[in-house]
This record gives sequence, structure tokens and C-alpha cells, in this order.
Amino acid sequence: MLAVIVLFFVFLLAFSGTPLFVIMAVGAIFGFLYIADVDIAIVIQEAYRLASAPALIAIPLFTLAGYILAESHAPQRLLRFTKAWIGWLPGGVPLVVLIATSIFTALTGASGVTIVALGGLLLPILRNAGYSEIFSVGIITATGSIGLLFPPSLPIILYGVISQAPVNEIFIAGLIPGLTTIIIFFIYSVIVTLFTGGVRTEKFNLKEALSATKDAIFEIPLPLFIIFGIYTGLFTASEAATITAIWVIIVEVLIYRDVKIKDFPKVAKESMLLVGAIFAILSMAMGFTNFLIDQQIPQKLFEISQQFIKSRETFFIVLNLFLLVVGMLMDIFSAIVVVVPLIVPVALKYGIDPVHLAVVFLLNLEIGYLTPPVGLNLFISAFRFGKPITFLYRVSVRFIFLFIVALIFVTYVPTLSLYFVRGVVKGKVVGIEEKDKEVVMKVPEANIEFRIQPEKKFKFFVPLPDFSKPHKYLITFEAEGYKPLMKEFTAKRASSVDLGEIKLEKLGEGE
Repeated sequence: MLAVIVLFFVFLLAFSGTPLFVIMAVGAIFGFLYIADVDIAIVIQEAYRLASAPALIAIPLFTLAGYILAESHAPQRLLRFTKAWIGWLPGGVPLVVLIATSIFTALTGASGVTIVALGGLLLPILRNAGYSEIFSVGIITATGSIGLLFPPSLPIILYGVISQAPVNEIFIAGLIPGLTTIIIFFIYSVIVTLFTGGVRTEKFNLKEALSATKDAIFEIPLPLFIIFGIYTGLFTASEAATITAIWVIIVEVLIYRDVKIKDFPKVAKESMLLVGAIFAILSMAMGFTNFLIDQQIPQKLFEISQQFIKSRETFFIVLNLFLLVVGMLMDIFSAIVVVVPLIVPVALKYGIDPVHLAVVFLLNLEIGYLTPPVGLNLFISAFRFGKPITFLYRVSVRFIFLFIVALIFVTYVPTLSLYFVRGVVKGKVVGIEEKDKEVVMKVPEANIEFRIQPEKKFKFFVPLPDFSKPHKYLITFEAEGYKPLMKEFTAKRASSVDLGEIKLEKLGEGE
């Protein structure tokens, strides 16, 4: 009971504006000292253990690269490039906004920075193309956070460190959901373009397209190279961060010279201030998470939830509603540190894949940025465009609806997230005479166990130790009164293994 009180106290501090690392430290120290009766030196030990996290080095390197890009003229060059090549399509100008903001947010890790840096460039482009002020301000505000699902998004790395889920896999898992969200927004933009009078479509100019490509020739390959390297397993998130940082420094400091060599130390210092804040929060969060696990808080939450939530689908509904509220009240970094250690163990009990959960979590927080009354992006846009906050409330509603459509797809079609990082296993159990009898299916090495109905097709995703290589598993099927059956299969990502019909035989008398 005392552990629950400590948790409640921590949430009160979080919503009162107390610095997050202080909240984590107070919660961990108070919990270990007065409840667990454990030496508080364990908090420092957990902070030290953080240093061994493989993905940790990626945070300062990606942050440095993002700050340099924000200080350079890269946004203008990339915007000109996308506008030249796709601006002529119906809905092409909004698509330019979608792509430009997504790439920039992915590289900088902050949707607010995207709105501030690109808002002044994008709004005149949309208005000159004939789009209304409500649509123009709304789409810039809404799409500022889509890029959080694309590599090398900083929130993905932070989520991976806190949840201990593979960062490389989350990077790949976010691609299709992110593109799905962009497509939904693009379809809406096309409808607005076709049914709104006065919207102008630009003509394609090959000379301008080639000139824009030449200007941005050193920046265009960066996101593609990162995605290709991580997808193929050529390098890890940390190695991708190293390559990105070196690439950006060479391109922006030495080639384009947008960031002067004398200004580089200042930019680096500003980026490391953010990194220091993140590391301070992370180090204390590791200790607090250890306390929660020691007191079996996630297990107790699962036991409580089981009384009201019986299925995975219902759990997702409750989780999405909870995360939307969290996204309204907390920034994404704070939400990851505070909420993820609580929901991940509970979600696993409901059979939810941790990588799928990561994508659903991040998409919920994107929506939270846009949701009244205190969505962060609403206030940033109100400041950037000089509009009253009530105006932003009004323009955000339609885009929140589009986000929710995307969220429903991503939540209930896990294939969108898992296809490229998991192996798919399909089949059907036959031979069971009692139609209401359940069969327990287990893949011990993958820590998978669930119950299936005879004669009904089943499908599940199996994780791979190295997601870029095939892996062999042993699967078992057990039903009371029938002989257990074991079957071996080899799974690889982006492919399906069809086990066909799994026939169980009845036990003879005396067996």
C-alpha cells in the first residue's frame, strides 16, 4: 500500500511542474529507504548501470546533429527540393508540408522545433497556393509530430533505453505506421484541394527540380542512408548516430558553411545541455523503475486491470484513452520516463508485442501534442503564428480525428508495425473432438504462450534474436486428453511460416 502511495505522490509532483529528475530521485530514495528497506546506494548503482546501455551513445550524437541542422539552411533546401518534385500534384503543397515536417522532426527529435523553424516558411507557401488559414495553420501544427515515428527519432531511442526494447526494431517498426499517417493526411489534403475553390496547383519545372536537387545533394541521402543501414542490419542505432553526426558536421560546417566553425562550440554546448537534462532524468528513472519492479507495482496493476479488462482489444482501448490524457499533460520525454515502466509489463501480460506497444505509445503521444486544452504544439503554434489559443483549439479538431483514424489502424492491425521486424507464423489445429476445448500453444524460447480454438486459424508474430537473420524455434501444442505435439520451424522477418494443419491425437487409456 505504501508503494502505491509513493507512486501517487510521484504523479502529483509530475503534474505540479517539479523537475522530472527530482521527482524520480525523490520517489526512488523515499521508496527504497522507507518501504523496501534497501540501501539507497542502489539508486546510484542503477544510474551507473545506465552507462552500459548500448543505445545510450546515440542520444548525444543525434541531438548534436539535430541542433546543427536546425541552425543551418538545411530546412530551406529540403523544403525547396520536395516542393520542386511533388508540389505539382493535387494536394502536393500539403504533401510537401507533410514530408518536410516529418523529416525535420525525425532529425531534430522535437516537434516544437519543427513548428518554430519551418512554420514561417510553410505558412506563406500554403496561403499562396490558396489554402485557408485554418487549414494551413492546422496542418503545420498537426504534422509537426509525425516524424517522431521515423528514424533517427530521439523519443524512440529514449523509449528503447527505458523499456529495454530493441531500438533498431522500433526504428523499422515505425516506418509503415508513420507512412500510413502521412497517407491519411494526404488523402484529406487531396479532398480539400479538389473541393475548395481558389486552390492553385503549381506546374512542374524540371530545371527548378534539378537545381533544388543539386543544392540539397549532400542532405537528401541522409535519412535514406540511415533507414537503409538500420533495415539491412548494416549498423546499429549507435553506429547510425555516429555516421549521422559526422555527416552533418562535414556537410553543414565544412561544405555549405551554414554553421561557422567559430559558432560550432556554442551549438554543441546548447545541444549537450539538453543531453545532460535527459541523462539526469534517465539516471534517476532507472533507480525509480527498479523500485517499482521490487515492489511488484506492474504486477499489482495487472491484477487490478484483470478484474475489469479481459481481452487485449479492451486493454488497447483503455491504454489509448489513458495515453491521450498523458500526452495532453506531459511532454513526450517525461511521459516515456514516468509511464513506460508501468505499462510495458502489464501489456506483455496481455500478449502485446513490446515493439508494437512502442509504436502505439509514440503515436498516442503525437496526438496528445495536439489535443486541447494543454497540447504542447497548440501553444507553440499560437506563439509562432500570433494566434489566440482558442483559434488553435478550433483548427486542431479535424486533424485529431485523422490521427485517431491512423491510431486505430496501427493499434488493431499489428502487421503494420511488426511485419518488417518479426516472423509471421500461421496454421490451424485439427483433430480435437470437443469443439469448446482450448489448445495451449507455446514457443518457450520466444516467451510466447497463448490459447487457441481448434479448427480456427491462428497467426502470431515471433521475435528474432537478430532481426536481420533467420532463427529456428520449437513450438508445442498441448490440450488436456491429447498427446502433446512439438514442431520445429524457422522464422525470418518480413515472411510467413505456414504450419498448415496441426493434428493432435487423443491419448489412449492408461496413457
